[in-house]
Amino acid sequence: MSLIRLENVTKVYQLGENQFSALKGVNFELQRGEMTAIVGVSGSGKSTLMNIVGFLDRCTSGQYHFSGRNVSHLSEEELAKIRNTKIGFVFQSFFLLARSNALQNVMLPLFYRGTPRAEAMEIGMRMLEKVGVAHLAGHRPNQLSGGQQQRVAIARALVGNPEVILADEPTGALDSQTGNEVMDLFANLNREEGRTIIIITHDKEVSRRCRRTVTIRDGMIASEGHT
Repeated sequence: MSLIRLENVTKVYQLGENQFSALKGVNFELQRGEMTAIVGVSGSGKSTLMNIVGFLDRCTSGQYHFSGRNVSHLSEEELAKIRNTKIGFVFQSFFLLARSNALQNVMLPLFYRGTPRAEAMEIGMRMLEKVGVAHLAGHRPNQLSGGQQQRVAIARALVGNPEVILADEPTGALDSQTGNEVMDLFANLNREEGRTIIIITHDKEVSRRCRRTVTIRDGMIASEGHT
């Protein structure tokens, strides 16, 4: 059974009197343990696809099955619950809380679940150690380099043991060497822990590091390939 299956998914935005079709009948499947890149130029629909897969938005028509369950018509509250428990997000801009230190940022998703503070701290430190920045637990984001901030963001994505990690241009704000180190980390998580990872990118070097590449163009999947 596929972890993720989209069937004839469309997404239409109303722009004043006009409509814009961001996705046009997308069919997409993802198996557990895959590391997949979704690539395309700006405006191709790849971010819209990520938002639907990550329960940040809902499709206009079609069906979305997650872990065998049709989630297309769930309430916002139900979608938020799945998003918090099943999806780990990593963004280009890190989105770390400026006034919180690295450990506090990583612990945040666990607070939403009601995890006791001592347990959350223990899990948070373990995730920081996993990504190689446990020694920076007390540092605030402005005391960290871009690469260190992204590692903290990855630790935050991992802390709830999600079924899928969704990374949107995770190397976009990093220099090439630091970007390679971040991709090494993703590859290790996929290979050693069997983590299911989707990376949204326009960078061919990033997509080459993934086992599968899905190209989206004009709101439709144009091609797929495996490495």
